[in-house]
Amino acid sequence: MAEGFDPIEAGKQLHEHGEQQHRHAHEEAGEHGGSGDRHSRIVQVCEAALLALVTLTAAWAGYSAARWSTESRIYLAQSSTLRNLATRDDIEAISIRNFDASTFNAWFIAFTLNSPQKEAVAERRFRPQFRVAFNAWMATDPLHNPNAPPGPTYMPQYKLPAQAQASTLDNQATAKFNSGNQAGLTSDDYVQITVFLAAVLFLVGIGSSFKFYKVRYSLIGFGAALFVVSIVLIARQPGLPS
Repeated sequence: MAEGFDPIEAGKQLHEHGEQQHRHAHEEAGEHGGSGDRHSRIVQVCEAALLALVTLTAAWAGYSAARWSTESRIYLAQSSTLRNLATRDDIEAISIRNFDASTFNAWFIAFTLNSPQKEAVAERRFRPQFRVAFNAWMATDPLHNPNAPPGPTYMPQYKLPAQAQASTLDNQATAKFNSGNQAGLTSDDYVQITVFLAAVLFLVGIGSSFKFYKVRYSLIGFGAALFVVSIVLIARQPGLPS
């Protein structure tokens, strides 16, 4: 909700203003007959009932907007944290891949130089997980098989747990981000409902400024219609976050 906007306080002020106008109208009605006094009581009851309902509903809508706004910030913060963790694992996976590439290049140079001793030295630098992929690649007979993969890193046996973890965290971060956006939209919807309710408070408040009861009845009816619309909109919202 926007700072400085308090529909409950606005309702109280309008209600106090309405009470002053009601007392003034009541004094005038006492001077001109009982029919005006009866209309005055009916209008006062209707306005007071509508003010009470609207004030309570506005308080609920404002509270819901604040809760969903907090929920949105939490989701977005969690998304940012998960994204940072995914980036960390991505960097780790890139470092491991670069290390594997460097050890394989050392082996390949030794292989092109036809130096089995240097090949053995290079193979001892292989990571155990990379050795599995390397052995699988050698089993494809890459020297004579033109359909063999370009290198061990292209084999299905080549696994990078850090890369898989990064993908999982990245998907979780995206889900949290989407949830945060949805929570923010829900908060905005509740703020919009609060604006409708504030309009009802305004209509009821200014109604007491009119001496014609038909005008005041019309304002009460229009305010009641807006109140019903607000209730329908609230019913369509997901409620409070768990």
